[in-house]
Amino acid sequence: MESSIVLDDVSKSYEIGDYELHVLQDISLDIKKGEFIAIKGPSGAGKSTWMNMIGSLDVPSSGNIILDGNDLSNLSESELAVLRGKKIGFVFQNFNLIPSLSAFDNVSLPLIFQDIKKEKRDRITKEILERVGLKDRVNHKPSELSGGERQRVAIARALVNDPEIILADEPTGNLDSKTGKEIMKLLINLNKEGKTLIVITHDDSIAKLAKRVINLKDGKITK
Repeated sequence: MESSIVLDDVSKSYEIGDYELHVLQDISLDIKKGEFIAIKGPSGAGKSTWMNMIGSLDVPSSGNIILDGNDLSNLSESELAVLRGKKIGFVFQNFNLIPSLSAFDNVSLPLIFQDIKKEKRDRITKEILERVGLKDRVNHKPSELSGGERQRVAIARALVNDPEIILADEPTGNLDSKTGKEIMKLLINLNKEGKTLIVITHDDSIAKLAKRVINLKDGKITK
């Protein structure tokens, strides 16, 4: 099976005054296209930094990350932005929706950055919102939606560019258990359709749904 993401001896550290904080250390991992993996670990283990690395939101201090055949360290910031926009869909615990925009406009925003014409943009946005069960909520702003509905908007926004990889950082963290199960079912169905799904979590019940679990502790893979 072809690799989607390869991390080769990746480390990340930050200088804080005279002190060097090692957040990730010597991470090597091969993620195949269409896999569903969970990155699990306690708070402070380096999970979110790990996600930022593979999502090309940050660069490693050492080592290499290969995303769909592209070595991220060789790309400019503009090239990274284009790759990120086309290949990766992000789903965050806090939804990260723009409060002043409707569900429709929040979802269509990434298409604007990809210079998609309005007619096509509107058609794609409508189809994606219907797909996540929000056909009747397209004109509602985030404050008018439940937590589960806001997360569905966030998933729709992640899907609107038809990315190959979905990165979900604690996607059920702000939801009740029933709604959380519905959101995970939606993400799992996307994985069954061929999307590579990577879920960052500290929740055992979420991790058990994955085909493979990567445990992080103190910035290192433990198993």
